[in-house]
This record gives sequence, C-alpha cells and structure tokens, in this order.
Amino acid sequence: MPFFKPDKLPRLMVAPNGARKIKKDHPAVPLTIKETVEVAKSCYDSGARAIHLHVRDENGKHVLDAGLYKEALKELEHQVPKIHIQVTTEAIGIYSPEDMRKLAYDVTPPGTSIGTSELIPSRKPNEEDIKLYKYLTEAGTKIQHILYNPEDIDLLVELLKKADIPVEGAWCLFVIGHYSGKVSYPENIPPFIKKMKDHDANLDWAICAFAKEEIECLKKAINLGGKIRVGFENSLFMPNGELATDNQSKVKAVNDLFQLS
Repeated sequence: MPFFKPDKLPRLMVAPNGARKIKKDHPAVPLTIKETVEVAKSCYDSGARAIHLHVRDENGKHVLDAGLYKEALKELEHQVPKIHIQVTTEAIGIYSPEDMRKLAYDVTPPGTSIGTSELIPSRKPNEEDIKLYKYLTEAGTKIQHILYNPEDIDLLVELLKKADIPVEGAWCLFVIGHYSGKVSYPENIPPFIKKMKDHDANLDWAICAFAKEEIECLKKAINLGGKIRVGFENSLFMPNGELATDNQSKVKAVNDLFQLS
C-alpha cells in the first residue's frame, strides 16, 4: 500500500510530541512508536490528516535515527493508511546539516519537514543542499519548509530556484513564537504574508504557535487563508485555556472550532 501523499498541504496536522517534551511535562506525551501510532489513529479520527513525526530513543531523547523512523513509518502505514506522515529532520542544536541530509537520504520518507535555516546556516545554498532537494522532489517526498522568520522566505525562494523546483504551492510552516517562551503574537503572521507577496510566491502555508497564546494565532492564520499544526509539541492547552487531556482532545476541539474536516 503506498503512503498517502496529498497534492495540497492538509488543513490540520498534529505534532504530538516534538523533540523536547517528556512524560514529566504531560503523561500523555507519546514517546514510543507504539504510543505515537495510537495517537495518530485517534487524532486522524478527530480530524488530523497529517502527523509531524518525531521518534525517541529508549531514554526518550529526540534522535535522527533512520531505523526507528522506518519502523514507525511501517507501523503508521499499516494502521493509519490515510494519514500523511511527515518525518522531521529537526536539529534542536545537536545535529548538523550533514546529519539532517543523511537522515533524509536514508529514509526517503513520504513527507519531511526541513528547517531551511537549520539546513543552511550560512544562508547560502550550496551544491549539497540543491542535490538533496532535487533528490527528495524526484523521489516524491513532500517537503514542508519550516520558516522561523519572514526572512527565511528569501532563503527558501533562492534555494528552490537554484534547485529548479517550483516555488508556487511549496509547503511551508511559519513558526510563530518559540517553545522557550518567546510569545506567539498573531500580529507576527502578516509579515510572513507580506514577504511571500514580495516574492510573488503563492506558498501553501500553515502556522504553529505556542502555549496559551496559540489559539489566537490559529484564528488569525485561518482568517488569512492559512492552515494549522497543533499538538503537544507546541501547546498543552485547549482552545478554552484548560490543560488538554491528550492530543486527541486538543485536535478534536480545534477541528470542531474551525470546521476543518
């Protein structure tokens, strides 16, 4: 059975664990592949059509491990065949661009997220960056470009043009705020839209935001025609400000609020 690879970015993606949260943060954070698969199933039933996938080692640590990712992909493909699976290459300050590229080549997943500025800290795309993007595109991997500030759109457009990949319709995630406490303000979204228009680039975009400020940012994004990513990676809170029981309850509440599926 082939992996689900939608033509357009799904309107609602779940990011159930991320690289940092552990059971101490919330007992329902999935750390094992089995737990993550169960979360994917319940969140799909609640309206999520894609999952942003992190795997953890036996100690619950974020790892770029091709073997674990392949195991997770196999289980997800079997048990949740209609969800789009996005493998993260997130560096979290410990992995190098070479590590990120190696994981992408070794797994060649149905979908992957790449922090453009993490992959290219020099902000000057080189031959290895262009080669990777060409390889993944030709392999059919759906790349979502993680953009931490509007200027990252400049870098993305340069990279895609050098790789001879269409900018039109490129999947992006605008990161509004930061897990470490940088507040997620809704007014931080329009500068991304302006930069997109400066390049005359019609990107297929979504946002993620953090903590209790998340919901206002989600509303702003939806009103501007964007899509959203939610889950315990970004915020443990429900739209009403209460602590969520689990990822499923959060996804269902957001889906019901915005009528995304």
